Amino acid sequence: MTTIDDFAAGFADEAGWFDFASFGPMGTGVVQEARALTELQSRSRHGSVVALDEQAGRARRAVAALTGFPTDHVVFQPSTSQGMLHTLFGLTGALALSPREYPTTPLTATRASSALRVLDTVWLDVPDDAVTPAVLREHLTPSVTAVAVSVVDYRTGYLADLEGIRQVIGDRLLIVDGIQGFGVVDAPWAVADVLVTGGQKWLRAGWGTGFMALSDRALTDLTPVFSGVHGSEITLGGSYERGAEPAPGAAAFQLSRPDPIAEARLATSLEEIAAVGIRPVAGAVAERTTRLIDLADEFAVPVASSRVESERAGIVVLEPEPQHLTALTASLLNHGVSATVRSTSVRLSTHVSNGEDSFGLLREALMSYGSAISY
Repeated sequence: MTTIDDFAAGFADEAGWFDFASFGPMGTGVVQEARALTELQSRSRHGSVVALDEQAGRARRAVAALTGFPTDHVVFQPSTSQGMLHTLFGLTGALALSPREYPTTPLTATRASSALRVLDTVWLDVPDDAVTPAVLREHLTPSVTAVAVSVVDYRTGYLADLEGIRQVIGDRLLIVDGIQGFGVVDAPWAVADVLVTGGQKWLRAGWGTGFMALSDRALTDLTPVFSGVHGSEITLGGSYERGAEPAPGAAAFQLSRPDPIAEARLATSLEEIAAVGIRPVAGAVAERTTRLIDLADEFAVPVASSRVESERAGIVVLEPEPQHLTALTASLLNHGVSATVRSTSVRLSTHVSNGEDSFGLLREALMSYGSAISY
């Protein structure tokens, strides 16, 4: 087993990076693996393609180890968006979701509905911007066949109660966008029927990485609309006027052959998390999240995200008075603190690699901000 300190030492991001919800700088092991396979690919010696071909199975096994889904129920995806595209274009019936989810899900749902006319949308009224079991219970009708939710809301940092949602929705499909939590949240992923995520944020595997995992029910109910050559039972050199059947299992939900180096980056990231264990990682992130809230309180910066530990992951949202947002943004920038700034808020997000130097920079930034608005 790897210790949490050893795991944290495997990242080389500079102090002040509190923007993991946008992008997580790749880990040293991920970079080294990509470099080694890039060198192998550049030389293309006899037999080198074997090592590249092995990465697909390696990635599936790594996903299975952290999610509980069987390997043949897992397929690599280059992004959350592509995995969600496969899911919602393959869905029939009515989908319940919040219109304030990250745009990938509502946009894909509306486009699938318009293009194929076999999917309806049921928009949730979410007064507190939290998709809870209680909210869903009020919107469920016999026509609703599926529910889509983000495990962590990208705007508020709210951590969804997946087990509670599963109990409320019964045997309807549960579609989970895991990108803002997978890798730092100890969630019951197996209750989902579809889990899609990208690896560029909390997994720190870089862009172009991700996966889609499906339950038996999802494999039965979803149609692989975008099943390309690599997702079909096809023999090259033949005649294709009659098309070809989709490949069995999750393999049907892919367009073409994935980038094996991207698969290796994803696999390396997942293997490193498995080596330390998701619970220690989640615990370390939770401790740092508490420190963010404590610092905000110390300098009287209003916290808009939940303070309840069971309702948060690695995201803390600050919402100063509107006239103070520019001052806070400038202070963070001047002190080398990276964060996401939106119209009324600042989103901070933390990972295990945020050490004392990072929190020191944030303290200095908030202290400077406090001095600036006191005049």
